[in-house]
Amino acid sequence: MGTKEATKGGYVDIKKVEKVVKKKKADFPEQLIQDIAEAAERHKLKVAELDELVGNLKKAYQRAEVESGEAVGTVAAQSVGEPGTQMTMRTFHYAGVAELNVTLGLPRLIEIVDARKKISTPTMAIYFEEDYAPDEEFVRTMANRIGKITLNDILKDFNVNYASMSLSIEIDEEQITEKRLDYDEIIKKIEKAFKKVEINKNLLSFEPTISEAKHAIRELRLLADKVRDLQISGIKNIGKVVIRKEGQEWVIHTEGSNLGAVLKMEGVDKTRTTTNDIHEVEKVLGIEAARNAIIHEAQTTMEEQGLTVDVRHIMLVADMMTADGMVKSIGRHGISGEKASVLARASFEETGKHLLRASIRGEVDHLTGIIENIIIGQPIPLGTGSVGVIMKQRE
Repeated sequence: MGTKEATKGGYVDIKKVEKVVKKKKADFPEQLIQDIAEAAERHKLKVAELDELVGNLKKAYQRAEVESGEAVGTVAAQSVGEPGTQMTMRTFHYAGVAELNVTLGLPRLIEIVDARKKISTPTMAIYFEEDYAPDEEFVRTMANRIGKITLNDILKDFNVNYASMSLSIEIDEEQITEKRLDYDEIIKKIEKAFKKVEINKNLLSFEPTISEAKHAIRELRLLADKVRDLQISGIKNIGKVVIRKEGQEWVIHTEGSNLGAVLKMEGVDKTRTTTNDIHEVEKVLGIEAARNAIIHEAQTTMEEQGLTVDVRHIMLVADMMTADGMVKSIGRHGISGEKASVLARASFEETGKHLLRASIRGEVDHLTGIIENIIIGQPIPLGTGSVGVIMKQRE
């Protein structure tokens, strides 16, 4: 990587960067060394300039490190909570897709930390592989396979005849072509859903199963609704889809989410396709992916409101939520309700219940955390309290 040093005082490569880092005794992670090498190549830095850069970075890196004994949990809670109070309660349109509405701001942040199983507005951004992304025809065909299409969307004529107690529909061939659907497949789905159906090219006649004469009109209306709402295309749990051109490629944004089914589809880019449903990410891609999803969603939510929070605070929240191998909420049903300390649990919510249960079981509190020590008025085991000084008597 980079241009090899031709003459003394020439440009640098990654080996030279590693050498300088070692010389400066800077304990940098591999990724940072890689980034320095890329920056050095981009700006055509000389050895002396690189030396100065690494020195300044070392100082900045040491300043950014957390001191031992720092109350990281409390600081993270303050850092996420304070901007949270300034957030608006409104919901905005999502990333320029006017047709799709997505929960943003404080309601979305609450949704994330509560680890809600059912979120109010699940959405997906579906990206395609390099060969398929610029092909509009392919992406439109895929959009019709993904999005929900009902029989009502492809009808030319819908006729309910109360005199003869019959129902007839006419399918619009132009709509079938436009939506890139298969006529035979539609007919098969209709035949499977309705027993009594007479097909004559594009004209279909349905017969209602009438149990009693007084319920005849009701039965016919129910049949009419059932015919209109019959789903003939689309993936489960996904409703409307919107196709947008982003740069040189076409992207599909959906209302509703089904990551598992979408990732199995032809041409879908499995590395970039995302959903905002964290539990779905956990189910399909595992707990590490769910942790990354929590970080990404929380950070994006804050940035959209113009708030910047150090990513390490959000990472700590995500780590706490996923440390046990499953996504847990931060509340009485999750992390706070499962703390080892009785006093810590009681200080959060349902005080009486926790104290009663602890007394029945004969639980012992070892006072290892912050909350329980504050309650009983002892110095906390952090900061200056994390160090025990013993005086040795002179003989």
